[in-house]
Amino acid sequence: MGAKTAKKKSKKSDGSKKADAKKADAEKISFAEALRCPPGPVDLSELDPRATFGAIGDKTATREAMPELGLRLEDLQERLYANAQAAGDQRRVLLVLQGMDTSGKGGVVKHVVGPLNPYGSTIKSFKSPTKEELSHDFLWRIRNALPKPGYLGVFDRSHYEDVLIARVRELVPRRVWSRRYATINRFEERLAADGCTIVKCFLHISPETQQERLMARLDDPGKHWKYNPSDVDERMLWPAYQEAYAAALDKCNTEAAPWYVIPSDRKWYRNYAIMMLLTEVFEGLGLEWPKGDFDLATEKARVAGS
Repeated sequence: MGAKTAKKKSKKSDGSKKADAKKADAEKISFAEALRCPPGPVDLSELDPRATFGAIGDKTATREAMPELGLRLEDLQERLYANAQAAGDQRRVLLVLQGMDTSGKGGVVKHVVGPLNPYGSTIKSFKSPTKEELSHDFLWRIRNALPKPGYLGVFDRSHYEDVLIARVRELVPRRVWSRRYATINRFEERLAADGCTIVKCFLHISPETQQERLMARLDDPGKHWKYNPSDVDERMLWPAYQEAYAAALDKCNTEAAPWYVIPSDRKWYRNYAIMMLLTEVFEGLGLEWPKGDFDLATEKARVAGS
């Protein structure tokens, strides 16, 4: 073996070691740490919507692994519910999904939340407010939809619409929506203090991906029901929405209720990332199965003799 060849192999070996060390370091970082929105001011153009931090492989490998990985989340969710039912535990979890049209809020509900036990989970999709809802303050309908103790609640859109579309479309004066950030922070801090763990996910997609997904809906008759011509009107306001989202992420990224930016150009990764993030959140609650208030040996004997 020539000296040059040996030198090249040595360099390649060193490079591989560095790559392995870098991968090992990355694996030590939790999804919560990696996806946590950076402190403001937030520039969404600097955040990669195609990133795949922590993915266990490509699209196929990750999708094949999700059912088994999801069993852990299902187990934890059931523990939360059981503790509320059997022990009066007041804790609950609220998953907030925000993002531009086609970012995949419904996909997350279907692929991440859907496989979980329906006992112990609630899903609320917030559309344009009704006349009754408009007659109250903007948080009224949110309070009425909060998860009960032991539940995982999911918001498809949320109170943030009142600083997003309300801001972009000028549905209320600036002096009104500009005060809502502080109101939202106080509201979420009270929720957290009351035992509600809030997981706010911004599903980050590129305008190119949104265009592809809108066109795919038009090309597939089975998806025409998902298409709304007004989506294109909102798309034309992309820069204004990006500015509004950046402001919401910046002003409402608190310790009590942090924002997580979920790269969502790749649907498979979006679902995987949120599943893993939720699993970490549930694990952080330190949930154990509640103990029965009976003597186990006695009850086994009674059942055996019945």
